[in-house]
Amino acid sequence: MTDLFSAALSAEAASSTPEVLSVSQVSFHLKRMVEQEFGRVSIQGEISSLKQPGSGHVYFNLKDSESVINAVVWRSSVPKLRAPLSEGAEVVVRGKITTYAPRSNYQIIIDQVEIAGQGALMQLLEERKQKLAAEGLFDEECKQPLPLLPRKIGIITSPTGAVIEDMLHRIQARCPRDIMLWPVLVQGMGAEAQITAAIQGFNALPVAERPDVLIVARGGGSLEDLMAFNEESVVRAVAASAIPVISGVGHEPDVTLVDFAADVRAPTPSAAAELAVPMRADWLYTLQEKERRMGQIMAQRVANQREKIGWLQRALPDPRLLLSQARLKTEDQAERLQRAMMLHRRTQQERVAHMAQLLASYAPDGPLKRGFTYLVDQDGQPVRSATTQARAVTIHFHDGKRDADLR
Repeated sequence: MTDLFSAALSAEAASSTPEVLSVSQVSFHLKRMVEQEFGRVSIQGEISSLKQPGSGHVYFNLKDSESVINAVVWRSSVPKLRAPLSEGAEVVVRGKITTYAPRSNYQIIIDQVEIAGQGALMQLLEERKQKLAAEGLFDEECKQPLPLLPRKIGIITSPTGAVIEDMLHRIQARCPRDIMLWPVLVQGMGAEAQITAAIQGFNALPVAERPDVLIVARGGGSLEDLMAFNEESVVRAVAASAIPVISGVGHEPDVTLVDFAADVRAPTPSAAAELAVPMRADWLYTLQEKERRMGQIMAQRVANQREKIGWLQRALPDPRLLLSQARLKTEDQAERLQRAMMLHRRTQQERVAHMAQLLASYAPDGPLKRGFTYLVDQDGQPVRSATTQARAVTIHFHDGKRDADLR
């Protein structure tokens, strides 16, 4: 590049018309000079504006307090990185400085990444997150539903400051409930133990005395400020809580491990308070609307039934006419029944008389009256044959009997 500009200056001195360079010529010589001057370098900075489009390449900015440099990791190098790339991570990258002609800027092509400074802390948290996730502490099927209308709300946070005041104000404005505050440190030495003890303490209360939902909360802060809510003992206590837990730690961008273990995550402490209780005015409006709709439905049903009764009244004949017809029918059937009974009785009487005549014709005295007789032996047995051995017999006539001897 020195030769190029020296030649250009010499030409300008020798002639009143300087050499005109194209944009591509300048870009090419700048690229060659930058690459020859720097070669491979190591740079420490914070990752920002991290993007990974469908091409598989990774683009981000590497920045410090004063400057920013564009960075690229080609798709082929991504699997070889020893540290994950994440927004806000402090890293040491190694690669080659070059220029990007279409935009006339310079960038570093990265093939190695290591965690540095706060990035090391983030790597620690990522490893802890993966460990706890593998144990099932963050599984969705373990999440408990929040009560629709809790009787008591347990709050675990600092007893002073705007956080607790704002939360109490939100709950009071939406739907006043009994509040049980367990004051704790929310950062610094001792915060981890106090938060863990508070969660376990609420759960240790008798069922009738314990709150129906817990809120673990604090305001926003740096990663170091929020570390108490990333500690393993706190996360395990939240996951093991028999009482549903709402996490309201930090502000919208802040994410802690407690957020993953809680049954519900709120972006802010105020939002956590709003999630804990319904809006009383909304409930009243809903009840009034349901009452109004129920009244309309009942009125419509009554009107429908009245209309139906009217149709039936018009369709049915006069009840007095129905009764008269029924009475005539009943009287007719009674008369027919009486005639049938009389006929049946006469038929039965005639049958009995006939049977009596028939029975009389079969009586023993009938043949005797017609001149027949019959003999019985001394044992009273009928003599049926001339070959009988009986000698003393009795002859029966229709008007008496005589004894006789058979020879």
